[in-house]
Amino acid sequence: MPTTRLRRPILSRSWCMVLAAAALTIAAATRTVSSEAPAEWASDLSPIAAADWNYDRAAHLLERAGFGGTPEEIGRLAAMTPRQAVDALVDFESIKSDLKPFDESGIWDPGMDPFPPSRAEAVRVARERGEGLGEKVRPEGSQRRLQPVVDKFFYSLTANAIETQRLGLWWANRMLTTSRPLEEKLTLFWHGHFATGENKVRDYRMMLRQNEMFRAQAAGNLRGLLVGILRDPGMLVYLDNGENIKKHPNENFGRELLELFSMGVGNYTERDVREAARAFTGWTNNVLDFKFDAAQHDADEKTFLGRTGPFNGEDIIDIILKQPVTAEFVSGKLYRYFVREDVPTSVRASLGRTFRESGYQIKPLLKQIFLSRDFYSPPAHATQIKSPVQLVVSTYKKLGLREVPTIPDFGRTTGGLGQSLFDPPNVAGWAGGRTWITPSTLLQRGNVFREVLFPNVKGFRPPDRSMSRTDQGVGERLARGMDITEATKESDAAPNMMAESNMMVDRDEDYNTRYGGYKGNLIAFERTKTIPRHPAAIDLTAMTRAAGADTVDKVVDHFVHRFLSVALADKDRAALVSFLRGKLGTTAIQPGEKLEESLRELLYLVLSTPEYQLG
Repeated sequence: MPTTRLRRPILSRSWCMVLAAAALTIAAATRTVSSEAPAEWASDLSPIAAADWNYDRAAHLLERAGFGGTPEEIGRLAAMTPRQAVDALVDFESIKSDLKPFDESGIWDPGMDPFPPSRAEAVRVARERGEGLGEKVRPEGSQRRLQPVVDKFFYSLTANAIETQRLGLWWANRMLTTSRPLEEKLTLFWHGHFATGENKVRDYRMMLRQNEMFRAQAAGNLRGLLVGILRDPGMLVYLDNGENIKKHPNENFGRELLELFSMGVGNYTERDVREAARAFTGWTNNVLDFKFDAAQHDADEKTFLGRTGPFNGEDIIDIILKQPVTAEFVSGKLYRYFVREDVPTSVRASLGRTFRESGYQIKPLLKQIFLSRDFYSPPAHATQIKSPVQLVVSTYKKLGLREVPTIPDFGRTTGGLGQSLFDPPNVAGWAGGRTWITPSTLLQRGNVFREVLFPNVKGFRPPDRSMSRTDQGVGERLARGMDITEATKESDAAPNMMAESNMMVDRDEDYNTRYGGYKGNLIAFERTKTIPRHPAAIDLTAMTRAAGADTVDKVVDHFVHRFLSVALADKDRAALVSFLRGKLGTTAIQPGEKLEESLRELLYLVLSTPEYQLG
């Protein structure tokens, strides 16, 4: 298929205004669903009848409970009854999965455990012990005695960041190719609900294990998830619970448990936060394993949510689960993720009751949601602004791809739109909803698939093999024969690039920070596995031929039906028909060199519409 870069317009800022309006009005009158449900279905949790089941509703279910699908995948669900379709998605353990485990590069060695929180700490330890990060300090009198330790520190940061990029791509491929889409969609939900970021954890192994725990517990019960995440090394590091000790309790753990993970603001007191923190004292980690340090645990009595006793962490979880608000808070958050932003009071109460009475089992709750008339009602159908990961993965799904393209880079694409896997903005995760569309992302969302349909293979620079401008400059000067001191001086060509702290350590002949950053990159590039780079294997000519789309009108209708969850206004459809007719010079679809490029330009326009932002 052609991969030539065409001369084509990038979407203008005027498109941004259109998209902004679409984001605010969400379900405008010109975007009616082809089989719109009755208005009275809103907030009605009674099951949808088999007679009301159709292709569009099956597509909606697969979009929300997964990452969308091809017409064939949607057709299989549409041929079932609603209950059969929902069961097929929710009871996913019965479906065999042959997805491969993550292929680790083997970047970690015993000397890196436990990994120091900063370069200064790594240097301090090395000065005291004569060794750090598994690297011995050079003998007394040697120039830059601590350089091996500093090089190792920066290697570790870079290698871990690259491995986390590879981990994100591995997960994206799971989302794309899984036969159990709800499993991955739930894993993504829990990643945002119990948010933990690689930027602080600095250990891809912890992020991988946490991801595997979320997947294993995805549709289990809330208690298992709460115990799992509060004993999780990544979360323990992220919330500094190693510093939560008997004499000096750290409230981070208790506060986030109550505010973000289980009950929500306004349903507890500051005393409850402090008492919960005391119960979790001594909960820490020995690198990749949970560790209970009895000597640092406060075993005295605590009063928490009206109960008194010598509570430990699991006691606190059990007391939280006895509060009705917990079921309503978590089920409400799942509802917003899968259905719509506004949760009616009656719906919240009913879902909370289902969740609580099932013993906090997640499956009964999901089945009630996915089978309800409310789930298919006008306020819920095609009104959700797709998250960046959903936007990109679902597009690849609808294109029929079986592998995530790596030109453009997946992580850079979604990250540019505000969502990087394994790197949420903070412990609250991604806010979602209308926050996905901001002034800085409007233009990017419209143009995001430009590089997918028209890849710049020759000009692509892989981010997993790219240095910063500073490190690149150091390497260039070293290659010209400069010594380390000269090569790492701040140049006139790049003023103010280095922090004052780095300028100070240049005067310390025990090590050179800038050289360490450059050397660490080189070692990381050598030891991490390279991400194979390839554009998307797209064949729109074959796609339209298989659909029997032999006229311009049929091609436009096929693209709209396949990729959009809402109908285009007549004038917008007519504009697309006119565009393709003008490109081909005919109303009939004729095979030829120009056809594939014209189809790609047409699809680019479809994917750039405000309507495509909604799912």
